[in-house]
Amino acid sequence: MIGNWARGDGNARVRIAPCGDALCAINTWIRDESSGEHVGDRLVMKVSGGGSTLNGTAYDPQRKLNYNLEINVAPQTMNTRGCVLAGIICKTVSWTRMSR
Repeated sequence: MIGNWARGDGNARVRIAPCGDALCAINTWIRDESSGEHVGDRLVMKVSGGGSTLNGTAYDPQRKLNYNLEINVAPQTMNTRGCVLAGIICKTVSWTRMSR
């Protein structure tokens, strides 16, 4: 999961790396920042699990939102599912690993 990823819709790229006792996904490129996403925005993730499925929580300091998080990782692809409001509102996003 550590590395650079391109979002499936082609509108964002992130770098996932350790940050303290968590993982941070930091926006490295955003196609259109008028959408409210900006380069440098980060998501702080605390996940556990083994194999290809990780579960945990994520915090978005820009929007002050906490998410329940599920991540399914394969060598070149990843799907993330984040839910807020006790799982009432969820969003799934697909990602493709970038070579650099």
